[in-house]
Amino acid sequence: MADTVPDSWRAVLDPVLAAPEARKLGGWLRAEEDGGKTIYPPRGQRLKALELTPLDSVKVVILGQDPYHGPGQAHGLSFSVPQGVKQPPSLVNILKELESDLGIFRPARGNLESWARQGVLLLNNALTVEAGQAGSHQMRGWEAITDAAVAAVAEGENPCVFILWGSHAQKKAQRIAALNSGRHLVISSPHPSPLSAHRGFFGSKPFSKANEFLEANGRGAIDWNP
Repeated sequence: MADTVPDSWRAVLDPVLAAPEARKLGGWLRAEEDGGKTIYPPRGQRLKALELTPLDSVKVVILGQDPYHGPGQAHGLSFSVPQGVKQPPSLVNILKELESDLGIFRPARGNLESWARQGVLLLNNALTVEAGQAGSHQMRGWEAITDAAVAAVAEGENPCVFILWGSHAQKKAQRIAALNSGRHLVISSPHPSPLSAHRGFFGSKPFSKANEFLEANGRGAIDWNP
């Protein structure tokens, strides 16, 4: 693939990237772009979650499904948008819950890089998407790569928090549970999408629960102010 795996993740991901499935994914992505399709996020940003959050610094994992598929929205971090881009509906609801949970006034910006730099791995299940086609790159080979990243965190010695919003993210919970040995906290709730947020996402208090766990385990709280 065109994007370079950050050093801290190489030992975990290099074997996966050398497998036929990953090579097939890389060739398919090149063919899609060469055929004139627009792929989000652009090259150079597809592994940004791994770049901003080294493996040994991960405290929290927030799993998304796939990148935003609108122009200028996706920049390699689940649920986040670049500075100056309008907040998508799911992110609006995430920030509403943050305000309700911790009293952090909802900002106009939707860039969550400050979370990533503190150890919040904002990882999507698939790391690319075709413009205007939600879910279009699911089951194309990204899952083996992101599964390996999640497993590396779950197998680590440091206690971490896994925040799983919606059934798609929660499918990964089975592997987390198998590798957990009781040292991690898994927080599950409905997805923050307007279609499901009122079914239990609002009021789930994931941010305060995460910080309570991190502080109790000597890892230090996250400053969730975006």
